[in-house]
Amino acid sequence: MIEILTTGGTIDKVYFDANSKFEIGDSLLPELLTESNIHDGYEIRPLMRKDSLELTDEDRQAILEAVKASACQRILITHGTDTMAQTAEALKSVADRTIVLTGAMQPARMRRTDAIFNIGFAWAAVSLLPAGVYIAMNGEVFEAGSVRKNLAAQRFERA
Repeated sequence: MIEILTTGGTIDKVYFDANSKFEIGDSLLPELLTESNIHDGYEIRPLMRKDSLELTDEDRQAILEAVKASACQRILITHGTDTMAQTAEALKSVADRTIVLTGAMQPARMRRTDAIFNIGFAWAAVSLLPAGVYIAMNGEVFEAGSVRKNLAAQRFERA
């Protein structure tokens, strides 16, 4: 069983106008999992609905506590990309579980999104990797503490 924790981020954004006004909407994760042909073996637990730039140290502590309280050894976390590396770093103290964070550069509600691919890729990563904390984005896996988001290139890379 894999527990999936949702925290918000771009993957769940809903845009309202050309000025990029947005809010974090209901998660499309059940639909994304179905599109990825993943139908069972997971439990979804929503934690928060925030843009990752708005996450606080208290929010990261809440994510850490949710991970520690989980009965699952494998945990997938959907997260905004801007501070994903910081949250991964905050989870490094959990040594006995496989934790994978993923998200999207474009909202799942948009026609051209990387959300479906990233969810499927993260599912494979959390299913196969040994215990540790990882970020799985756009076909690459990075260990916590050795990754950063390259905002100009819109991708993650080794730090």
